[in-house]
Amino acid sequence: MDLTVIWAIIIAVAVAMYVFMDGFDLGIGILFPQFPVGRERDQAMNAIAPVWDGNETWLVMGGGGLLAAFPLAYAIVLPALYAPLIAMLLGLVFRGVAFEFRWRDEGHRKFWDAGFFFGSLVATLAQGITLGALLQGIHIEGRAYAGGWWDWLTPFSLLTGLSLTVAYALLGATWLIWKTEGALHDRVRRMASWLFPAFLILVGAVSLATPYLEQQYYARWFQMPGLMVTALMPFLFGGVALVGWEGVRRGRDFLAFVCTLVLFALTLVGLGISIWPDVIPGRVTIWEAAAPPTSQIFMLIGAVVLIPLILAYTAWSYWVFRGKVGEDGYH
Repeated sequence: MDLTVIWAIIIAVAVAMYVFMDGFDLGIGILFPQFPVGRERDQAMNAIAPVWDGNETWLVMGGGGLLAAFPLAYAIVLPALYAPLIAMLLGLVFRGVAFEFRWRDEGHRKFWDAGFFFGSLVATLAQGITLGALLQGIHIEGRAYAGGWWDWLTPFSLLTGLSLTVAYALLGATWLIWKTEGALHDRVRRMASWLFPAFLILVGAVSLATPYLEQQYYARWFQMPGLMVTALMPFLFGGVALVGWEGVRRGRDFLAFVCTLVLFALTLVGLGISIWPDVIPGRVTIWEAAAPPTSQIFMLIGAVVLIPLILAYTAWSYWVFRGKVGEDGYH
């Protein structure tokens, strides 16, 4: 295993951790208007208040790692996706401001609650659209982006944006099922019972459309020897989804959340099957985009120190704030 592969794994892990950990608090923001004003909204906020900002550490890790380890990919992707990426950052910033201000500025709480919802929704849609735009391909000439300003906006990218929105909403609902009790717990259980099938339908639509975007994807999923593995994925995905849905119905709160995380992990595995070893799918491999080995070694030393620290304080914060939450805030 060379340095470039090690860095590809580090960035893939950082992105996966971000999706797992920030996905549920973005999902709660998306579901927020469905909760009555007052106790249930406060309870939902309390379920993520101790951890939401720490969750975004992984986004910084993934984005910073991509810039440092694969600078060519960064130089191509940014001009191709300026609009959705800027929208994502603005959504995350506005959402964070709204999160803090709603506790102190009670006279404008409706405004901050709306900001929390729209910031979460815009950030999630932008992430999904970015993924779809990468999968459908970026027009490159030489070593630079050669497409137009609106190339990212297609029916497929909108489908991936909608799919991620429903997926994060499901993750947020199952997190609240696990972390809350009372009226809010019962409400999100009802939501999760219909979010599960909606999630399966949308992910199924994206999965069926993706192999026809690039010959490489089609060969990985429908031709031997990859077919030996990929043929099992729909059954595995459906089985986990059924167990998660039963967990919701039978009141097995933790099981429902874990199954949703496993479904996210399976979608990321499917994404890896489609694009590996490319950093820009179908266009640029990780080796073509990699920084010089001396730079990779220098950064790897920092990563060896930082990643255990991030994992340690993340695990500690989740342990300290374990258990069900009430209506009294942490602020």
